[in-house]
Amino acid sequence: MNANRPRLLDPHFVSKLARLDLTARLVVEGFLTGLHRSPYHGFSVEFAEHRQYMPGDPLRHLDWKVLAKSDRKYVKQYEEETNLRAMLLIDTSASMGYGSHGVTKLDYARQLAASLAYLMLRQNDAVGMFAFASGRAEQIPARSTMGHMRPLLLLLERLSAGGGTDFASSLHSLAERMTRRGLIVILSDLLDDPDRIAQAIHHFRHRMHEVIVFHILDPQEVAFDFEREAVYVDLETGERMTTRPQELRSDYRASVEAWRAKIRQFCIEKRAEYAPVTTDQPYDRALLEYLSKRARLL
Repeated sequence: MNANRPRLLDPHFVSKLARLDLTARLVVEGFLTGLHRSPYHGFSVEFAEHRQYMPGDPLRHLDWKVLAKSDRKYVKQYEEETNLRAMLLIDTSASMGYGSHGVTKLDYARQLAASLAYLMLRQNDAVGMFAFASGRAEQIPARSTMGHMRPLLLLLERLSAGGGTDFASSLHSLAERMTRRGLIVILSDLLDDPDRIAQAIHHFRHRMHEVIVFHILDPQEVAFDFEREAVYVDLETGERMTTRPQELRSDYRASVEAWRAKIRQFCIEKRAEYAPVTTDQPYDRALLEYLSKRARLL
């Protein structure tokens, strides 16, 4: 574990998450327990886990043996009963390692991912994780028990930024393997060809997944407020350029805004949710504002 990395889950923030929900907007596959709409009814035959009985749960699913032994009410939860299957997609390409003020974009993505995973597991949703960069990827299948938080956190702790960006190929490959519709959460700086990114998002939407895109940028990547002449190095290609920032700032800002507007527009067209964030905003505040806004729009 890198001692310089920020803490993934802050206990004070976790207490705030306990009062929030992340509700699916679109139809997802699973059992309707109050948070998400489902196209299916009934239970599958594959037992998944127990959960505490809640008022309104059908008594036929109560585990009478557990009740007799412990005097506690638990119901049997089956695979189809999981509210939602969510996959958190984390870009680990070299550009995600940039940070102008001590917090890299990958650090920020890790904190957002940990918080979202905890939030969804707390509401009995199944959460998986897919960390990707050009030439490498690591995946943890979705599970819905709180014990699943440990392997997710362990993966997040060992992630490091490196390699090029091949956003489209990585996501197309995952989309082909995800046969059951659910929620896709992308955490990336999206530094790839916008048209290829749009195609990848369309692939998930074509398969009826709901998609949320957290577009994570460092504030200097947006404002370009450097003052002195410097050598700028592309973290993925190694390409170098020496220039005075003042000579580029106006054109640079216009290009970045046009690029972000293009991404925002194709997210609207594909019915994917676009959530731009910069790493100078505390991740907990950014996530709370996003969840509050999402709840108002449902």
